[in-house]
Amino acid sequence: MKNVLIIGGGVAGIQAALDLADRGIHVYLVEKEPSIGGRMALLDKTMSTNDCSICILAPKMNECASHPNIEILEYSEVVGLNGSAGNFKVKVKRKAKYVDASKCTGCGDCMEKCPTEVPNEYNSYIDKRKAIFLPFPQSVPRKATIDKRYCLKLNKNRCGLCQKICKAKAIDYTQEDKIVELNVASIIVATGLSTYEPYDIKEYGYGKFANVHTWIEYERLINASGPTHGHLKCAPDGRRPKKIAFIQCVGSRDVKRCEWCSSVCCMVSIKSAMLANEHYNDIESFIFYSDLRVFSKRFYEYSKRGEKDYKITYIHARPGEIKEDKNTRNLIIYYEDENEGKVNELEVEMVILATPIMPSKSNLEISKILGIELDDYGFIKTDGVSTTRQGIYAAGCCCAPKDITESVYQASGAACMAAEWCHA
Repeated sequence: MKNVLIIGGGVAGIQAALDLADRGIHVYLVEKEPSIGGRMALLDKTMSTNDCSICILAPKMNECASHPNIEILEYSEVVGLNGSAGNFKVKVKRKAKYVDASKCTGCGDCMEKCPTEVPNEYNSYIDKRKAIFLPFPQSVPRKATIDKRYCLKLNKNRCGLCQKICKAKAIDYTQEDKIVELNVASIIVATGLSTYEPYDIKEYGYGKFANVHTWIEYERLINASGPTHGHLKCAPDGRRPKKIAFIQCVGSRDVKRCEWCSSVCCMVSIKSAMLANEHYNDIESFIFYSDLRVFSKRFYEYSKRGEKDYKITYIHARPGEIKEDKNTRNLIIYYEDENEGKVNELEVEMVILATPIMPSKSNLEISKILGIELDDYGFIKTDGVSTTRQGIYAAGCCCAPKDITESVYQASGAACMAAEWCHA
């Protein structure tokens, strides 16, 4: 049978790859990062069961790596496309990792000794990583990557320490980017999402107050593999918060910023508040909401359980402003009490902003390369899973905001459609 190309190695891309591979179809799984896993690999727990996210995802990642019908092209990008459905010719740029994958054991000696520290995008820039790195502990493939932008050897012909200490002799500074051409019958786009950074919403103090975070930053803070090893700490003294506020719709349902509802934010905040209380049972959480959208199976019961068992208080209000106490660094939230018709204030140690799911930053470029259309908001336009070009399908948050379960369902649907071209 013919091959299928999947662009994006998040949970949607992984599910589509496994479905196709189990049908005997050879799959090229192209991922721009050094590891597959996507956003789900960075989450702590999943809703609404509070199961460990990486515990669910890691077996699927490893199955992808070991499956005879799946070829993972990590640290790669699609740069060209010719042909038509049933006979696409795709050009893929494989970026140099400067590490011989056949020799690297992922031992970490090189990362431990590397002197160059740079902002860590995988931890939302909260901490630093080395110029040679693994994105996260469960990375697949578990092979080191040298970031050319920061490597002293590649840029200034200095250092070279990683090569000197690598017992496997895996470091290869002579590697270069290369273009490979693949022949495939169909394509699935699963490029994922990006998140909104609310610097322009001045009243909430994001980027100004150290204890105001976005939901994705919080996911890394509460995660045992994150920068604080799962311990919630307030700046600057590292004390543990006793009260946390979650503010919904920060930037979403807003004609000036993002007009859409991301559908998952309410549940994400409820889950996040539960996790805080599971870590420290004296923590109180306050969720400020406009409409509490708990629409899927068992979501409403989940929200009530949070109120009953996890010290969550729901406040139907949209805060107008957040100020910081200069002495304690606590955050004071001002909001209108709808019942009493007056402005109230709430003092907390930490604020988490529920920002919207945005189209992947690669959507525009990939749409031009593949010749498919985007909708008015920048998501890939689909009719179910079919894009505007025959033989090309899409799944996951690249088409619209959705949760993990919906992404997996859609990925399996896209795999079914893509498989039809492999028999033609």
